[in-house]
Amino acid sequence: MAIEPFDVVDLIRTKRDKGVLSTAQVDWMVDAYTRGYIADEQMSAMTMAIFLNGMSRDEIRDLTLAMVASGTRLDFSGLSKKTTDKHSTGGVGDKITLPLAPLVASFGVAVPQLSGRGLGHTGGTLDKLESIPGWRANVTVDDMMAQLDAVGAVVCAAGSGLAPADGKLYALRDITGTVECIPLIASSIMSKKIAEGTAALVLDVKFGSGAFLKDITQSRELAQVMVQLGHDAGVATRAVLTNMNVPLGLAIGNANEVRESVEVLAGGGPADVVELTVVLARHMLELAGVTDADVEGALQNGQAMDAWRGMIRAQGGDPDAALPVARETHVVTADRDGVLVSQEALPFGIAAWRLGAGRARKEDPVEHAAGIDLHVKPGDTVTAGQPLFTMLTNDEARFARALESLEGAYAIGDAGDEVHTGGPLIAEVIDA
Repeated sequence: MAIEPFDVVDLIRTKRDKGVLSTAQVDWMVDAYTRGYIADEQMSAMTMAIFLNGMSRDEIRDLTLAMVASGTRLDFSGLSKKTTDKHSTGGVGDKITLPLAPLVASFGVAVPQLSGRGLGHTGGTLDKLESIPGWRANVTVDDMMAQLDAVGAVVCAAGSGLAPADGKLYALRDITGTVECIPLIASSIMSKKIAEGTAALVLDVKFGSGAFLKDITQSRELAQVMVQLGHDAGVATRAVLTNMNVPLGLAIGNANEVRESVEVLAGGGPADVVELTVVLARHMLELAGVTDADVEGALQNGQAMDAWRGMIRAQGGDPDAALPVARETHVVTADRDGVLVSQEALPFGIAAWRLGAGRARKEDPVEHAAGIDLHVKPGDTVTAGQPLFTMLTNDEARFARALESLEGAYAIGDAGDEVHTGGPLIAEVIDA
């Protein structure tokens, strides 16, 4: 049996005492954990040491590239098109991938969007698309390549071969209280995206109530680290800091978010969803070398919709099929005349989750028809008795707990009162 070059306890002590690990030590640690030589309890101690003491810029790069090297890396160099991708750190009502991927693909750029499922209050892109009858998330690499050539966009589940070290480490962080750690978040996201093999990447990094990181300063730091990691790996990378204090759009759930996405592709939809879709599309296209695209025009003239229909059909879905509709609804109305002055994202995300739109454990099913339809947004004038939002579920027993989570989550004030949105939707763009 080969002698291991390092002792994991020495490495744990180094990070515990605020030391710096060498590239060779990080490479060995990731490989040894992936093959099971380092035990979960030892890696738990290491992640807590990193959580408490941080990592140097070089250590974060080494960790990311070691996780990429733990598995396969997709290669799109054989495609006739340039590749570009987007990753969002997640939020409430964030369905942007759905209209964005076909919109960008409609300009002749390939969008290989490897997506995930929802956990907790943040929805998963695959869960949303599985509302469409027949649509399948699992696509072989050969089928993915063929679909990118023919249609230009694919949204599918990432194979287990991409950055397996990250999958193992993420599951451990989830149960050891070490999720909210910028070096570990950045290396987790970027190892998967670099392994995915895209040439260009736009990061939608959220801040605010419904975001993973509430504070814009932390979100900015995460964005900067991820952009640098992308550049280190030869991926053209840019980050957009976006506001997640208020739910995005009017639909929170799965099937209803698909409906809203189709409205955007048909030239309509809520202004904030359209704005973010257009901004991200421009950045993705620019990084792929397309600088003269009429992005708004593609939403108005059916160009993006054609790409959507092709993308859905290619994965077995019927773009014309009826989407699931909830058996039970509960409408919440305004108790007075006035102006909606606040609508906090996180409680609405939790309420949709409690209605069945999300999952508490990875193996739980989701109710595709469950969720919340908002009828007003902050700044809108309301009258007593006017519907504010409609809750959707297949089990009316869920309404009580969902309503509990919404206590104090929205407020009606008077004309002239301050409206709480946390600022503009797009806060800043980070290139380096």
